[in-house]
Amino acid sequence: MNKAQKGAWFTLGLAILLLVFGIIIFTAMFTSGATATRLALFWFLLILTYMSVPIFLLRRRQSRSEIVVDERDNCIRKNAVLASFISVWVLLFITSIIPSYIVGQYGSIPVILLPIINFGIFLIILLVYSVAILVQYGWGGRKNE
Repeated sequence: MNKAQKGAWFTLGLAILLLVFGIIIFTAMFTSGATATRLALFWFLLILTYMSVPIFLLRRRQSRSEIVVDERDNCIRKNAVLASFISVWVLLFITSIIPSYIVGQYGSIPVILLPIINFGIFLIILLVYSVAILVQYGWGGRKNE
């Protein structure tokens, strides 16, 4: 598994953890109690642990003769960036239309939801980028190295 695949798996896991954490925080905003706070703290510690442990594993090369980046890796990254860029525009269009259907043409939404929506879009774009890289490499494995 090369560095791009390792990074894609790490980013995929982190984006999923952050999406779940965001959902927990969002639901904790509307519920009261210590259970939601403990659950949010547990997920926060889980995310910190997930972020700190693989840093050492991602930086390590398997052998000295391992090539860091080649033309295929650059092509895969370009295609993944293109897929992410397209998903940005699709998601921004969708998030511009959906609130008007939820609250109506003259309704309003709290301003605090706008950064939450943008952060959710960012996490979904990370998911798209990671999945695009993994799909192009064939989800990892020894045959694709």
